[in-house]
Amino acid sequence: MDLSTESLRKRLMFRARHMGTAENDLIFGRFAEAHLAGFDRAELAQFETLLGAADPDLTAWATGARAVPPELDHDVMRALQAFVRNGQAGIR
Repeated sequence: MDLSTESLRKRLMFRARHMGTAENDLIFGRFAEAHLAGFDRAELAQFETLLGAADPDLTAWATGARAVPPELDHDVMRALQAFVRNGQAGIR
């Protein structure tokens, strides 16, 4: 692992814990704690793209309340949805 990958992980962890809403702080912070260390560079890039979306959209997609746009329907989004669905995010 190169320093730039580790720096990216740290930056994404911070962003995931400081989203904008308390609910997304929980969802994305806990998901990042559980998964970021195992993500490869491509998965980190997918996660970074997700973090750039608006909070209400992210919540709706993560919880399955709305369909995920095709450009964001990737392995990381599906892992996030499974994480929420399985109760690991700590929300109801």
